[in-house]
Amino acid sequence: QLLDYLGEDVVLQFGGGTIGHPDGIQAGATANRVALEAMVLARNEGRDYVAEGPQILKDAAKTCGPLQTALDLWKNITFNYTST
Repeated sequence: QLLDYLGEDVVLQFGGGTIGHPDGIQAGATANRVALEAMVLARNEGRDYVAEGPQILKDAAKTCGPLQTALDLWKNITFNYTST
């Protein structure tokens, strides 16, 4: 959703998600990078990455253990943004 709301000319700070990864900071950074790259790739391919986001991330996690761990841990977290 952040990519949709903010575009790609932005600095995304993933502090809590990176540091809070149960397998450590490096695993958290890897999970964030792989997730973001998967979403950007889907967008560039013309896919509806907002609607397909959960499936895109599940597919990316098939080859990225740290991302799978993060998705399992934070599966119930949502991002509800309303512009002010």
